[in-house]
Amino acid sequence: MKIIISVSHQVIDLRRSFEDFTTALEGLLVHFDPASLDLTATDPQRAEQQLAALGSYENLTLFGVQNHGELFRLLGAPKKAKQYAIGNPLVALQMTQHDLRAALYAPLRVLVYEAENQQARVEYDLPSSLFGQFQNAAVTEVAQGLDAKLLHLVHHADTSA
Repeated sequence: MKIIISVSHQVIDLRRSFEDFTTALEGLLVHFDPASLDLTATDPQRAEQQLAALGSYENLTLFGVQNHGELFRLLGAPKKAKQYAIGNPLVALQMTQHDLRAALYAPLRVLVYEAENQQARVEYDLPSSLFGQFQNAAVTEVAQGLDAKLLHLVHHADTSA
C-alpha cells in the first residue's frame, strides 16, 4: 500500500552565522544518554523529572549530529551543513502510545546549513504535518506542541547572547 501525504516544510533564514548558530543550538540541548533515563522504573512522573533535570531547552534533547557538510570533501571542498536529531523520548511515547507509526518521525530531523549567499539557514518538516498523517487527535495535539518548541528553539539559538 502506498499513501501520499502533504508535508509542511519550514525554512528559516538566520541572523547568526552557521558557526555561531550551531554552537548556540548545541549549547541549548543536552545530549540524550539512555542511561540518564531509568527505563526500568514504572513511574512516568519520575522519568519526566529525570529528563527535566537535564536542563535542556524546551525539554528537547540532542540524539545526534551528522556533519553532512564533511561529505563534500569527497568532491573537493567541505560545506557547512549539519543534520540534528532532536526530540524527547517521553514526548515520543505520548504519541506512540496512541499510534506506534509515530516512531517513524521521532526524533525529529533539523538541517542547518550555509546557503550559497553565505546566509545560514534552518530547515525542517513541521511535526504537526508529519504526525498529522496518522489522523489521531492525541498524536496531532502533541505534534503541534513540537511545532512551537522547535520554533522557540531556533529563535532562541539565533538571538541569544
